[in-house]
Amino acid sequence: MNSTPALHPLPRVIEIASLADFDRHAATALALTDKRLAASMHGWHVQSVDLRARGPVLEKLRSAGSVFMGCEIEGKIERRLRGGGALVFPEIPGLPFDPYRGELYSGQELYAGLDAGSYESVPDARIYAWASHRLGAGAHDALNAALSTTLHDHAIGARLDSQIRDGALSHAPLVGVMGGHAQLRGSAGYEQAARLGQSLSEAGFIVATGGGPGSMEAANLGAYLGSAGPDTLDAALDILAREPGFTLSVTRWARAAAAVLERWPAGLPTLGIPTWFYGHEPPNMLATHIAKYFANATREAVLLEKSSGGIVFLPGAAGTVQEVFQDACENYYGAAESISPMVLVGIEYWTKTLPAYPLLAELARGRAMEEKIFLVDDPAEAVRILVDLNDGSLSGVRGLA
Repeated sequence: MNSTPALHPLPRVIEIASLADFDRHAATALALTDKRLAASMHGWHVQSVDLRARGPVLEKLRSAGSVFMGCEIEGKIERRLRGGGALVFPEIPGLPFDPYRGELYSGQELYAGLDAGSYESVPDARIYAWASHRLGAGAHDALNAALSTTLHDHAIGARLDSQIRDGALSHAPLVGVMGGHAQLRGSAGYEQAARLGQSLSEAGFIVATGGGPGSMEAANLGAYLGSAGPDTLDAALDILAREPGFTLSVTRWARAAAAVLERWPAGLPTLGIPTWFYGHEPPNMLATHIAKYFANATREAVLLEKSSGGIVFLPGAAGTVQEVFQDACENYYGAAESISPMVLVGIEYWTKTLPAYPLLAELARGRAMEEKIFLVDDPAEAVRILVDLNDGSLSGVRGLA
């Protein structure tokens, strides 16, 4: 007789990020009639939920295999959870951020206080200053920093997945727009990226960028104003052009973006995925949802992975070239059904200035990805290609919220 134990699937993980979620899952667990499963929290990952009023419920639930991160729990209940096999992550003191946060960021949150002070005083700048100091500090501080930043990035990833699965970013395919951070407001390249973002949003896509300045900000701007029309975008571009770049004053640069948001406070959803690794490049405020990471490698991988509708590559430098070939690598080794379209905009740029396209085309020759690589001069052609390839997945033009 074969004595090999039966194989079972990995236990299901249940992400719980609100009190309502907890109550729903608790009610289901307590109602189960199978006594092997009843009242168990095995596989529950509860994050940033105030459970101080749920002591009686927690006492009825078996805690083995559960994880609690950044939750507020009554002391005796927390001891009971730990004794029953739960993993309870404690508060980490002295942090300028919540490592267990339950939501993505917004520009207003990262730049809170900008109207009354300088950029150096806002949460985004304070977090970067902390990371710059702590990650290069002594062993004890470095350990706390590594733990807290890893937990933070995990939390951001979980919240982003939730938004894409059934939240504000779930109604349409995400299209990534990659391009250089150095494009100044008021330049032809910045305007091109903004109009591309608006066209993609009008077509029904959700635009995702690296969340920084330059072409990234422009694409988020255009997407945000996706149903407002070209005249409104022109007016917003004029406001921003008064502060072309962030290098002279991040404060003035950011306040110009705040003025755009104040004038047009309701726009379409658009995603930015910046990083504190490049903290000298401030995040742009024009993404409605900001998934900001400490680890740049994680951020790069997530941005490419989530852009299921395809990626448009505008002219850029080393970072954009890296993204081209990182995406190409995923497509090169990926199954045919997982390949994401790649559209490079700027024939002269991608064949002569930085000749990435010839190498890309040679890599793709004879492989499934070959039919999903495009080189165009007109951003409108990039939009048409992506609309054709995503036919049936688009929600159509959406009005301003």
